[in-house]
Amino acid sequence: MLTKNLAEQAWKLFLDVEDKGGFKAALESGDIINAVNATAKERFDKVAKRREQLLGTNQFPNFTEKAADKADAREACCCHCGCNHEEAEGAVTLNTKRLAEQFEEVRLATEHAANTPKVFMLTIGNLAMRLARAQFSDNFFACAGYELIDNNGFKTVKEGMDAAMEKKADVVVLCSSDDEYAALIPEAVKELDGRAELVLAGPETDEFKAMGITNFINVRTNVLATLKAFNAKLLK
Repeated sequence: MLTKNLAEQAWKLFLDVEDKGGFKAALESGDIINAVNATAKERFDKVAKRREQLLGTNQFPNFTEKAADKADAREACCCHCGCNHEEAEGAVTLNTKRLAEQFEEVRLATEHAANTPKVFMLTIGNLAMRLARAQFSDNFFACAGYELIDNNGFKTVKEGMDAAMEKKADVVVLCSSDDEYAALIPEAVKELDGRAELVLAGPETDEFKAMGITNFINVRTNVLATLKAFNAKLLK
């Protein structure tokens, strides 16, 4: 069935190109480049939001790997074709970037900075939820190459915040259950008192925003945009 569907779509595309005068005409008119770029834009957006996963890049990254060690030092031609990429002014150019590049740039920015942000997991309350959300948060911030500080759990928010400040955390991620957040958030905001960025691992709701939370991470979060924003705040 999959092969049949691919063949049908390929044939439809082939006929569409023929109707436009063939491949050369479609290329010269910009139709092919525009179509490729539109698909690329959609895929880049999916990767940014982890709707499309790149293992080791935007999902399950290696926490200790250095992106600079694998950076490609290509200077001449990005596609190794030996062609001249000078384009006429206003000409539409083909997007030749790799999907992983946008996350690699974030991680390289972290590695090239004078400091590596520390992310502290303040795990408290419901055991299953705090562990699941801490693991999610580890995976999230590891995509930017941040230093992660995990914990087994704290009895009180104050105990957790004191430990976070002792570790000189730049970001404190509150990891618990939705039901417990209503009681935990006000105390967390008070105890942290702006000494670091407070992040809630959970849903972005008006109720939690009214309590003072401005940073949320969850499965609907645009990972790339969020990490870029944190880099802008934290890197020196």
